[in-house]
Formats: sequence, C-alpha cells, structure tokens
Amino acid sequence: MKKAYLFLTLITLFIMSSCIEILDDITINEDGSGTFKYNINLSSSKVKISSLLALDSLDGKKIPNRAEIQSRIDHFITVFEGKEGIKNVHMGADFGNYIFRLQCDFKSVKLLQEAIKSAVKSEVKGNDDFLGDNVDWLTRKEGSFERSVPEFSIKKVDRLNEEEINLLKQGNYISITRFDRLVKDFSNKSAIMAKNKMAVMLKSNAYSLSQNPSLLENTIYLSPLKP
Repeated sequence: MKKAYLFLTLITLFIMSSCIEILDDITINEDGSGTFKYNINLSSSKVKISSLLALDSLDGKKIPNRAEIQSRIDHFITVFEGKEGIKNVHMGADFGNYIFRLQCDFKSVKLLQEAIKSAVKSEVKGNDDFLGDNVDWLTRKEGSFERSVPEFSIKKVDRLNEEEINLLKQGNYISITRFDRLVKDFSNKSAIMAKNKMAVMLKSNAYSLSQNPSLLENTIYLSPLKP
C-alpha cells in the first residue's frame, strides 16, 4: 500500500466521522522568528473512532491501525524537524483521547511553510492536488502580517451525509496569532483582539471552513515599535 493512500484514508476517516477541534497558534517575534503550535482534538468522538479503528476496512478501504498511524506520525516529524530553520520540535499523540499536538520553533515564516509543505508532500506523494492552490498562507511584511488557512488543513469534503455534516458543524478551527508588540487593526471583522492587544483570534466551525477556507483570512496591522 502506498504511504499516501494510507495517509489520505486516515484523514478522511477522522474528518468524516468525528467532531474535530483544531487549534492553529502562531507567535511572531519582531525578527520574524517564532513558535508554531498545531493541536487536533478528536476526544469528543473517541468511542466512535476506536470502533472504526477496530475494523480492517470500511467501504472497501483499509483502515490503518494505531501502529501504522504512529509510523506515519514519526515519518512526518523526521522530515519536518530535518528542514532548515526548524528546531525544538515536539509531537504528542494521545491515542486514548485522540489528541495530537505539534509544536516547534522557527527562524522565519517562510522556512516554517517550506518545512510543513515538504513534510506533507512526503506523505501524499503522487497526490499533489491534496496541497491545493493556497501555497503560501503566512506572509510577514513591515508593519503587518497576513495569514489564512492552508487548504490541506481542512479539505473541502463532498458527498457527506447529514450526520457527518452535523459532526463537522460541531467542530471548530481556532486561529490565534500572537506578537511581541501591539496590534493596531485587522481586516477580518470576525476576529477578536486579546485584552493585552498583542494577539488576534479567529474561529469558524469546521464544516463552514471546509467549504470556504477564506473565512479565516486576515491581515493584521501592527503598531510601530517604540523607539
């Protein structure tokens, strides 16, 4: 079996059968470096997922077991942490509650994106369409920061039944951007600024975002640095 087939089957299984909570949290320092955190929480559907993983196949497609899932996670991390500008990589996998956490420090958002794309490509070899057209989802400029959601984070899903759509509607994708100086304004009026005015949060239910990734697009304008 190709690695890409296993990886895509796993993602489809989780997204279509689970109430999913995703936290996408990035901290940007003034020099462009920062910390990236990405958490996937499927704990509210852990009983259903455990039942599915106990099967050998579903609708004619092989279902990976926990050892195969862990193997793919290990491979992803090996590729990811070997990329330029990435360090202090930590990955936590709680198979009891199906909570997965990734954290790393990066030298620049450009290098972070390149590392993520390389790691994803290594898993979906032969399925490049999985990456979508949204190649760059983080852009740092003088006095501003643009971000969106990479298309491979929440793929558009078709042919869902009513139960599957309701599960996705119960799930959330939360995007948080933190800075080491004050935020002056932002373009997405659904965004919420932190009380200290140094972070911005956006939130969408997983189904709406799978249909329209632009919901979490945002340009954040920063206050000038104090002399």
